[in-house]
This record gives sequence, C-alpha cells and structure tokens, in this order.
Amino acid sequence: MHPVLRDAWTTVVPDRQDRHGPLPPLMVALTVVTGLVDAFSYLVLGHVFVANMTGNVVFSGFALAGAAGFSLAASLAALLSFVAGALLGGRIAHRARAHRGWVLHLALLVETTLVVAAYAVAEAAGDPYGDVVRYVLIVLLGIGMGVQNAAARALAVPDLTTTVLTLTLTGMASDSRAAGGGGGRTGRRALSALAMFGGALAGAAVVLHVSAALPLLLAGVLLAGATAASYVLTRSDAGWTEPV
Repeated sequence: MHPVLRDAWTTVVPDRQDRHGPLPPLMVALTVVTGLVDAFSYLVLGHVFVANMTGNVVFSGFALAGAAGFSLAASLAALLSFVAGALLGGRIAHRARAHRGWVLHLALLVETTLVVAAYAVAEAAGDPYGDVVRYVLIVLLGIGMGVQNAAARALAVPDLTTTVLTLTLTGMASDSRAAGGGGGRTGRRALSALAMFGGALAGAAVVLHVSAALPLLLAGVLLAGATAASYVLTRSDAGWTEPV
C-alpha cells in the first residue's frame, strides 16, 4: 500500500498500540461536523462562521470598512460565543484531564446538546430566520464549536485539530519530500482536509437543494454517534487515555 494511503488508513483504523488509540477516527468525524456547521452558518446566517474564528476576525474588518454583506455584530457574537465555549471546554478538559476518553465524552455531551438545540430552533423558526433566531443560532453553535476546539486542543491528536486547516496544509507541504522533508503524516493531513471539505460540500448541497436546517441535523447525528462511541472509551484504561 502507498505510504500516503497507509497513513490515511491507520488514521481511520488505528493500530491498538497507537499513542492516541481510537481517538483519530473520532476527530475526523468532528472535522466533518465543522464543515457541516460552517456551511450552515455562512450560507444561512449570513457571512459569519461559528467554527473558523480567523474568518470572523477578517469579516469584522470588512464590516468596519463598510463592505456590503458583512455584519460586525454577527461576527462579534460568533467570536464571543466561541470564546465562551472554549472556556467551558477548557474547564471540562482540566477537570477530566487524567483520562482523555472522559475529556472527549464530556465535551461531546455538551456540544451535541447545543447543536441539537440549534437544529430544533432552526426547524421550528423556519427559513428565512429573523434577527433574534439568527443570533440564538450563532450563540448556540459558536459555544458548541468552542467546546469542540478546546477539547481537540486538550486531546492533542497530531494534525487533527477538527477546526483549523492552515497549519495542517502548511505541514503537509513543508514536510513533504518535494520540500526536502520526510513526508510524514501526509495521508492523515490530507484526510483531515478532505473531511472538512466533504462536510462543507454536503452542508452546502442540502442547504441549497433540500432544507436550510438539515446540515445541523446531520451534524447532530454524527455527534450523537461520536458521543456514544466516546462513552465506551471512558471505560478503557489503556495507555492512550493518559494525558499527552
């Protein structure tokens, strides 16, 4: 098997002796969730992200400069909600830091609840959403993605941050054999990018052709599955459960 494909395969089906145990495939699933949720927020809630905070900082600058289609209030709401979620996720991570399975499970319980609640609000309100519903959705999803990002940071699975691809793509290029590097983890990095791309593609497709709220339902289903899987992981005492 080609090294890149083998690297991708071992990310989805990790070896039992892997330092990160069964965490990598769950992080890939959360990366898909990011694509779904950001597709919804950008296409339905206006030019705002709930997971990509770099974009919101840039959008805030656009709005202040008077560019059409950008809302400073929406960008700031997303930023503040994400920070609040990251604070909550950090508290979860620090309280459960002795067992990485518990860190993931508790974070997913919170995130799943918030995303499912956002779906319920979106479905009940019906598209197009008024300003109040729009900001409720931004806050719910921003907090949820902040929790996810904080948990991913605490788990520290290499190249699977679930929300940020800039460093992942940089590493894939700068560590490649073409750049004089060893080409390590290229498959994992490419898989991470494809997971977010796939989530964004699916999210955009259902928003444009099926239902505005459907990406949130899909994200909720993925998160529910990941939450159930992570509960099983809390019973493990293998080496991967120890903090990095």
